[in-house]
Order: sequence, then structure tokens, then C-alpha cells
Amino acid sequence: MKIRTVVGLGILVWLSAASAQAVDVIVARVQATELADPIESLGTLRANESADLTTSITETISEIRFRDGERVSAGQVLVALTNREQLAELAAAEANVEEAERQFTRVQDLAARGQESRAILDQRQRELNTAKAQLQAVEARLSDRLIVAPFDGVLGLRNVSVGSLLTPGRVVTTILDDSVMKVDFSVPELFLALLQPGLEITARSSAYVDKVFDGQVTSLSNQVDPVTRSVQVRAEIPNHDLLLRPGMLMNVTLKARERQALTVPEEAILSRGRDHYVFVIEEEDEVRVKRREVSLGQRYPGEVEIRSGLDEGEGVVIHGGFRLSDGDRVSIRGEVEPGQSLAAILAAEGDS
Repeated sequence: MKIRTVVGLGILVWLSAASAQAVDVIVARVQATELADPIESLGTLRANESADLTTSITETISEIRFRDGERVSAGQVLVALTNREQLAELAAAEANVEEAERQFTRVQDLAARGQESRAILDQRQRELNTAKAQLQAVEARLSDRLIVAPFDGVLGLRNVSVGSLLTPGRVVTTILDDSVMKVDFSVPELFLALLQPGLEITARSSAYVDKVFDGQVTSLSNQVDPVTRSVQVRAEIPNHDLLLRPGMLMNVTLKARERQALTVPEEAILSRGRDHYVFVIEEEDEVRVKRREVSLGQRYPGEVEIRSGLDEGEGVVIHGGFRLSDGDRVSIRGEVEPGQSLAAILAAEGDS
């Protein structure tokens, strides 16, 4: 009986010592982070500007000055139509202007010396103005026989050949301004109050799985679709690398309600029913933990928004919390830095 009592006391002492041992934990600091509520949708790309190049007259093609897929500048001549008749008219019109200018100058000198009437001078002025107008008309007819690039861009495939008859409406080629791409996508009317020009978006394409394209909302449709109960949103994405092309399907994420909020790694959150809590590090004479209830906001990959219950810079347990109770002593094995993962620390400890 005496032996049993001694053994029982020994077990109690051992259990008491074990309970007083510090629990090994890994901690992270509460961070202030820029957050936004994501709204996801699918959108289709369109060029910033696009035009089908054609002509307003019927004439044969005398020269083609571009290649398929070529990048061109605004005003660059792409196609020239037959213009022999207009060139002859141009020469005649220029000669008429020169003669009218000589006659006007001669009469002007005579009128200045009082040797010619004002009426004759006015007549020569009208003749000069008429000659200049006829020259401008001929130059306009000549310009109609040139197809030029209306803006900087990239050309599509050529649809005509030299010598073929070009008629109004027949498309020579298509030009696109792909320096900036427009993406149109639908957003449920539930989020209408959050939408406004200037909101940032990110877009991904299955063609470039590892690349994220940043853009900005530029405009909203003026009505809600009564069938789908959604509103059309248009955003612009700079296309500096010229990777994006019209017609591509994009996975668009709209960043609404941008704000600065406190976040912790998701491993720090412990739940019991509808209540959520964390263990906060308190360093006084000894390092202990304090159980504290928190109110959660949005969840993001790897982190959780904290609406209340924590202050920026406080340390919270992210590994070892399931073994803790309020007030337990702990030993900090490591601290996760911003951007570092818990798995990386645990893997490093395993290697060591």
C-alpha cells in the first residue's frame, strides 16, 4: 500500500512537470495589407481601334505597298489605284493656278499705280480663287485613289492583287490598333454599386497560363440586361508585349472595394462552431499565449482578413495551436516573414 502511494505521487509530479513544459510553436505577425473583393467574369478582347480598309470609287489597283501582318504608321500609303487621268488634270490645274497668279500680280501692280481699275483686280482675284479651288478638287480626286492607314496599327491578310478591279465596299485588308486591348465582360447587377471607372482588373488567358495582365475599367453600359440581370463592363489592358489579340477569351477578376485591412495566415484561425479565435503571443516574464476571439472578413489564398480582435504587429500562433490552452507557456521555434510560407519553414526544419 505504501509503495502504491509513492508511485502515484511520482506520476503526479511527472505530469505536473510535463504540463509546465513550454509548447513549441511557430508564429506570424498581423499585417496591414491592401485588399479588394474579387468579382470574376469571362470577357472577350477587342482591339482599341479597328477598320476595314476599302475605297469609295471603282478603279483598278496599280500598286500594293504592304505585306500581310505588317505594322504601319498613320498616313502610310498601302494601295494606289490607277490615276493617269487625274495626273493629267493635276498638271493642267497647276498650270491654271500659275497663270492666274501671274495675271493677278500684274493687275495688282497696275492698280497700285492707278493704271488699272479695281473691278479688273477683283476679277483676277476671283479667277485665281477659282483656279486654286479646281486644283484642290483634282488633288482630292487623286487622294481618293490612295488607300492609307488611318492610324498606327497592324495589318491583317491581303485580299486583293495588282490589276484587280476594286469596288466600293470590297475590303482590301483590316487594320487593328493593338497597343491597347479592350475587354468586355458581364457583372451581376448585385455588384452595381461597387462598379465605377478606374477600378483595377487582372486578366488571364489560357494561351499564357503564367502571365497576368493588368488593366482598368473605363466605362459601364447604360442599362442592365433584363434577361441575365447583369451589366456590361469595359476595361482597357495595355498590350506592351503585343501578346494579346482580338477575340481571345480572358478570365477577368475585378478588384472592388479596395481597402487596407489586417490579415493573418489562414493557419492561425481556430474555430469552434461559429466562433473563431487565435492564440496571441504575450511576452512578459515568460512567453505565454492568450486566447482571443476574432471577427473574420474575406478569405484569400493563404490569408484571412481580420475585422476586429487584433492589432497590427501582434504575433499569432500558426503552428502548434491545437495543443494550446489559454495562458500556456510556449517556445517560439520560428517566425514566418511576409510572403514566406509555413511549409517552407517546416521543410527547412525537417532538412536540418
